[in-house]
Amino acid sequence: MTLYFIIKYLHVLGAIVILGTGTGIAFFMLMAHRSRDPAFIARTAATVVVADMLFTLNAGVLQPVSGGILMTLSATTFAERWLATSLALYAVAGLFWVPVVFMQIEMRNLARVAVLQNEPLPARYFTLFRRWFIFGIPGFGSVMIILWLMIAKPVF
Repeated sequence: MTLYFIIKYLHVLGAIVILGTGTGIAFFMLMAHRSRDPAFIARTAATVVVADMLFTLNAGVLQPVSGGILMTLSATTFAERWLATSLALYAVAGLFWVPVVFMQIEMRNLARVAVLQNEPLPARYFTLFRRWFIFGIPGFGSVMIILWLMIAKPVF
């Protein structure tokens, strides 16, 4: 087993963690939202925030590190367009992911207040959820395209 193989394995594992956590978070938040139950939404959003911090953030920070090591070990350069495109899309994903985390925190807090005050979810929650959903499309879509680029390494 070579160093390159070990780093590549960790890099692919990081991509799996990002995609898996993103998919799971999207599914569970959508299911909680559809319930319209503030207590369920509060519990789900609280778990989602922890998962994003524990899994997505750590994998997201390590991906460029492992990718940089792979570049060095394989003599890949930024001149390869698939790589430059991947990095641009990684920035796009990050620009959409960071606000989503803050939206999740606010949705969690709004749901908690609704539970404590025995009231329905406020209009702000629904505005945030729509924005959260819309931000997820380019954020998660970018990651899906990056995965394809990593595998195919197309010449264009």
